[in-house]
Amino acid sequence: MTCRFDLKSELMRGASIAARLLAALILASLALVTPLQVHAAGSARTLLIYGDSLSAAYGIPQASGWVSLLATRIEKEALPWRVENASISGETTRGGRARLEAVLARVRPAVVVVALGANDGLRGLPLADMRANLAAMTRAARKAGATVLLVGMKLPPNYGAGYTRDFEAAYRELAQREKLRFVPFLLEGMAERPELFQPDTIHPVAAAQGALLDNVWKELKPMLRRN
Repeated sequence: MTCRFDLKSELMRGASIAARLLAALILASLALVTPLQVHAAGSARTLLIYGDSLSAAYGIPQASGWVSLLATRIEKEALPWRVENASISGETTRGGRARLEAVLARVRPAVVVVALGANDGLRGLPLADMRANLAAMTRAARKAGATVLLVGMKLPPNYGAGYTRDFEAAYRELAQREKLRFVPFLLEGMAERPELFQPDTIHPVAAAQGALLDNVWKELKPMLRRN
């Protein structure tokens, strides 16, 4: 009997077996790695910013706004949160209250930052309505399973001493009554620095957005660490 050894065929067969083994190893590796990657991506919770033009980067590039800077800071600190900004320029507490339920259902946030009321004050709207709307939004967010950070505002003195005093107090009293974490003034440290504002004297310039973020971050960071 004659035994013929075909070197070329044996090499090709060996290469085929090696290729199949390599493919099997790759598939096994993917089976182990993919679920971990999905779990890591799925572990990020949602932080909802719910404000007006001050949180919507009015008059400046979106990437320069304090909410975008917040997302960048969260990423740098490797916190498992993603930021959803549902702020609308010109929004009042009435408008915010009307649309909040749909936003909560869509976003399903674990933390909600309520930063509304500035337009109520600038328009001289009834403070009783603003109080009721802020309280309703706080309760709606909690009912949806979120914790709430309330961000307050202040008005210039030309709105009258009584109105400006009661406007500011509305936030503080709600925070105390509902036991909320509270930022008393979004624009803290900026009011006496006109160079930090756009020509309308209301909206901060891009260079001032980091200060807004720092004002919020003092109260927000512990919430993100705890939740």
